[in-house]
Order: sequence, then C-alpha cells, then structure tokens
Amino acid sequence: MAKTPVDKLLKNHPKLTHSTDIKVVSHVQREQGEWVINTLMLADIDVSFKYKRKKLYRSLKGQRVNVTYYPENETIAGMEIEIMKVVRIRTS
Repeated sequence: MAKTPVDKLLKNHPKLTHSTDIKVVSHVQREQGEWVINTLMLADIDVSFKYKRKKLYRSLKGQRVNVTYYPENETIAGMEIEIMKVVRIRTS
C-alpha cells in the first residue's frame, strides 16, 4: 500500500498532528523582513496557527483546509503563549 506524504511525515515526526477538513475563521498576512507571516484561526480551536511564505497568498478565510502542525511556544510582550507551527497546509 502506498504511503501518502502526510503518513510519511507523521511516522518520521511523532510530535506532528494532522487535521482534515477544518474551516478557516480568520486569515491574516503581514510582512516581516523577506517573509510574509500567515496567521490562521480555525473553527472551534482557540490557538493560532502560523506559517511563513515568501509571497502574499490568497485569503483562506471561509475555506476548509487539511493542516499538519506541531505545538510551539512564542513570547509576545513578555508573555509566553502556545501557537501551532504549520508544516503543511492544503485546501480540502
């Protein structure tokens, strides 16, 4: 049986989580140096999902996505908050 790229990622990196067909509630893009930081809020999840791209991307708001991610902590204004670092995202 052929393994999908997601199956290979999950097998090689046990901390990764893969969620399918989740609705994007909010999608914000902002420039930071050479990168564009993308922040997503997904339906029924209280943690932001972040990833970087070299260019602006079309808005994913209202779309359903499949996302592979892992938890990470980020310090903002002296407070440590949990975010989800996106490894792979695809529209479903």
